[in-house]
Amino acid sequence: MNRAQRSAGAVIGSAVGDALGAPFEFGPAGVFSARFPAPGAGGEMCGGGGWDPGEATDDTQMAVLVGESLLERGELDPPDIFARFQRWAASGPKDIGLQTEDVLTNGMPWDLAAGVHFQVNRRAAGNGSLMRAATSAVRFARDGQRATMDAARRIAALTHGDRAAWEGTAVFHALIRITLEGAEPLGALADVLDLVHPDHRARYATVLAADWHPDQATEFNGAVWPCLGSAVWALRATGGFEEALRAAIDLGGDTDTVAAVTGGLAGAYYGLDAIPARWTAPLHVPLPGSGGRVLRLPQLTELAQRLAA
Repeated sequence: MNRAQRSAGAVIGSAVGDALGAPFEFGPAGVFSARFPAPGAGGEMCGGGGWDPGEATDDTQMAVLVGESLLERGELDPPDIFARFQRWAASGPKDIGLQTEDVLTNGMPWDLAAGVHFQVNRRAAGNGSLMRAATSAVRFARDGQRATMDAARRIAALTHGDRAAWEGTAVFHALIRITLEGAEPLGALADVLDLVHPDHRARYATVLAADWHPDQATEFNGAVWPCLGSAVWALRATGGFEEALRAAIDLGGDTDTVAAVTGGLAGAYYGLDAIPARWTAPLHVPLPGSGGRVLRLPQLTELAQRLAA
């Protein structure tokens, strides 16, 4: 499998997971399989909960904004990404995280908004920076492990002042880089953990351990640690893209984001061709604040290819 297939798999797999999981958000465990008991039977891109069938949420919308900034600016330009986020937030997206919305609308400059929010609220370890990381992970994969992890931290810090969120996003970047190289990501977890900030290494080591199960999580999977741990578990515990996504959504809770993170990892691992066409055909990503643009599979594929080039 070539790198282009894996790169497109990461970006599109994340978007597919987002759209597939969105109608089941905040529901109990097992609802997805209860509704669709036969894998491959179809109908899973069902919509609901305010979402049209195949419609991606803020997870993918923000990922596209990051990717387009990286391509148009030719480098990581944090003020530009933040300004794109602000325009998007002001345009009334269907869904936006409470913390992210506060950071983007509190009137503070790009380099202070998240930090001030964290100082005031002391809670900023949500998965909102992890959810949007597929595009940046593909873009920075060629730059090496430390560079891609540093880029992840800088982008995460735009909306999340808690370093825990930075480190989880950095681990995701690292795992995507390893996978795009054709190596085994789960076998490299120990090396990746060595590059995690010491203050957060133990907690990530716990949720990324081979014997960890999401049932052992001590926080809701809207937090960055169990979200990433659940995605890695879904990849480890299953044998294919579709199976991994089903396992992720069946965990319940923050299903769109857990599935988006799982889809990014599984898409990079199994490649674009492993993503069912019945899931990619209805996939679409509205971009509020961008003149009514809607990205579909061809545009997402082109975005991934350009980021990987």
